[in-house]
Amino acid sequence: MANKKNEICFLCGKTKNQTDRLIKGRYGYICGECISVASDLISEEEQQSISNDVQLATPSQIKAYLDKYVIGQEEAKRTLSVAVYNHYKRLNQNRKSDVEIQKSNILMIGSTGSGKTYLAQSLAEFLNVPFAIADATTLTQAGYVGDDVETMLRTLIENADYDIEKAQQGIIYVDEIDKIARKGENTSITRDVSGEGVQQALLKILEGTISEVPVVGGRKHPQAQTTKLDTSNILFICGGAFDGIEKIIGKKEQHNSIGFSADISDKKNDGADLSQVEQHDLVKYGLMPELIGRLPILVTLNPLLEEDLVRILTEPKNAIVKQYKELLSMDGVELEFEDMALKKIAELAIKRGTGARGLRSIIEKSMQRIMFDIPDMKDVEKVVVTSECVEGKTDALIYGARNKKIA
Repeated sequence: MANKKNEICFLCGKTKNQTDRLIKGRYGYICGECISVASDLISEEEQQSISNDVQLATPSQIKAYLDKYVIGQEEAKRTLSVAVYNHYKRLNQNRKSDVEIQKSNILMIGSTGSGKTYLAQSLAEFLNVPFAIADATTLTQAGYVGDDVETMLRTLIENADYDIEKAQQGIIYVDEIDKIARKGENTSITRDVSGEGVQQALLKILEGTISEVPVVGGRKHPQAQTTKLDTSNILFICGGAFDGIEKIIGKKEQHNSIGFSADISDKKNDGADLSQVEQHDLVKYGLMPELIGRLPILVTLNPLLEEDLVRILTEPKNAIVKQYKELLSMDGVELEFEDMALKKIAELAIKRGTGARGLRSIIEKSMQRIMFDIPDMKDVEKVVVTSECVEGKTDALIYGARNKKIA
């Protein structure tokens, strides 16, 4: 029988009568209070080691980095910079407080090619955190053919080189979030069950939960090897074009303008101001109020104009034109795009409705023959791409020594 006199905590010296719990180990006793203190210390050290991996920059520093790669969208870049700064500052807080700061995920609204994905990707690169992209249209609710929502968590773990702690402070960008909207505001039996099912599945992950993620493969099954991932500190950025939401905004504006002072001129809603989008507009569009509540920060991106696209072609640090110039310089050839050629590329991208996303394919088509012929040609010093070349009417101009035209 154990000696009651020896039943004391070997760390603090408290007896069994002085503490609520005394746990016996192989070499002595430890009280519940010391266990709690030790647990807190270990947790703080682990959190500190995780937080130290994240480059915590100020909002102005984050925006300055985005400015190098993303043209325009000034308001969106400012909003994102503040949101990301606050998110990682929350993870880095070392002081104890009674106030629990909740996570603020982000919803980006903007037309195709306006820079949503690129903004999210640039943020992750600057912060040096794992990043994963998920397409909401490929996600399905449990029991249906397709990818579980846990699939994007598995991708994040893979991109973190299976470092769970690092993955738990990463960023996940969910694209095409508008495509899982139910077909109308009414929640009757005619609703889009699969879309709403995916929204339901996203709720807990966005808010923060410990999820069982399959290590390999997409679907979970009883024999699958899984790992636990806490999503509480993962920043989720959702994006979508939300085609047609301008009609909802337009109806709201028409309703607000009824009366003697209303403008009764026939106005066509040709490109409503997306900055006017509010949460109830998104509910009418088909997103669940619970999902919108977990995406409290709303960022709207403006459609890119022709001059914006021309700047995107030439100004960013890794601009497309700079990339092609670098490629030809490896063959000892200078590449030049005439101003009218750049404008024509931007004009074609706008006509196709692809925004910045379509610029590379247009240039690639214009440059295809040049990239094929130049390596075999001798004495070529310069290639000039004209607007006619972009339109496919003529080939690019090729010059040799002393600016002599070769082709």
